Amino acid sequence: MVKERFTFVFSPETYDKPITYHLVKDFDLKLNILRAEITPGEEGHLLAEIEGEEDNLRRALEFLAAEGIEVIPTHRQVTVRQEECVHCGACTAVCFSGALAMNREEWKMEFRPEKCIVCGLCIEACPLRIISVGFGGGKAGEA
Repeated sequence: MVKERFTFVFSPETYDKPITYHLVKDFDLKLNILRAEITPGEEGHLLAEIEGEEDNLRRALEFLAAEGIEVIPTHRQVTVRQEECVHCGACTAVCFSGALAMNREEWKMEFRPEKCIVCGLCIEACPLRIISVGFGGGKAGEA
């Protein structure tokens, strides 16, 4: 059994496909939608946590690719330039999912992508502007 978070990127031509239905029914996956920005006729984004058998997840990802839907793992959407971080903790104060947290033994900020919901609150909280998020309006690396 695996549990992972992904963002599905829908093109204007694929936004109206019943993708979540197929993931649940055809691949026996549990799907928890954490965030979505879907507008008819425009590119859309859906962040979901998916749980199921590893082989079913692999087949589901192949299905999504065949349907023309880009799938981006959460850990590829958030970029923290760790070498520039001063570990002030400002980002951890706004991170309600717990993805950004202070390691209290070393007093260093740690990023846990498995908890991230790509909300983007950390971007404005970081005084050094070293965090970027790719969801909706931009790709990681465009802060």
